[in-house]
Amino acid sequence: MCCCLHVSPSGYYAWEARAPSARESDNARLLMRIREIHDDSGGIIGAPRMHEDLVAEGETASPNRIARLMAAHGIQGWPRKRNRRFGGSSQRPEGIDNRLERDFTAREPDTKWVTDITEINTLEGKLYLCVVIDLFSKLVIGWAMHHRQDRHMVIRAVEMAVWHRQEPKDVILHSDRGCQFTSGDYQRFLTGKGLISSMSAVGHCGDNAACEGFFGVLKRERVHHRRYRTRNEARADLFDYIERFHNPRMRRRVAAQDQKFSSLFKPSVKTG
Repeated sequence: MCCCLHVSPSGYYAWEARAPSARESDNARLLMRIREIHDDSGGIIGAPRMHEDLVAEGETASPNRIARLMAAHGIQGWPRKRNRRFGGSSQRPEGIDNRLERDFTAREPDTKWVTDITEINTLEGKLYLCVVIDLFSKLVIGWAMHHRQDRHMVIRAVEMAVWHRQEPKDVILHSDRGCQFTSGDYQRFLTGKGLISSMSAVGHCGDNAACEGFFGVLKRERVHHRRYRTRNEARADLFDYIERFHNPRMRRRVAAQDQKFSSLFKPSVKTG
């Protein structure tokens, strides 16, 4: 083999006995953790989200390095399913504006929330899921499911968020113009809880992109790989995704960001 490849036998044996470099050892360690995270996610996480999880754990590897390692070892996530949505919109109630204007950043918790509804197909019929997301932490702080997408389901989701956050005040709660959100019962509920209603413009799904993005990830990572026989089976699986997969990941990410922020402003100790 050495003769065919024009390599000296001594050079081959020297290469074979050579210890792995520091870079190779670090790549092996990273690859092991990548495989663990990929397996824990059910094989759905791709390179961008893998990089986010590793950074949250304190790793400093670049996104390109993570992508190269995953590609070289055949590790890949599930691609996003693209589709088009069509639908009508209701009129905003008087005095309700778009207070977010597509600014989905929040410097503090409980200042900006978003909510929306999506449908999940089961063999028993459709199941509707309404969520409330805090834009600071990206946590799903309220959710409700029902076989009808009515205002009562939406109010239950917001009520759960209010209960979790111990009666917050002056929080902007953004939604689209669905009839559930423009209903008088929903608007009176928000007013009674001290929440500020905000609504998207007509035909602009990007005005609620944060919530739409969560639903896209939920379906790509979980729903599109399941065939639910009953609504109760779908409810159990959605609960598992929200409370045992999504929210724990978001909490770890917030904790890592807080730790990084506190280390930047940690006072230095001068020695005499």
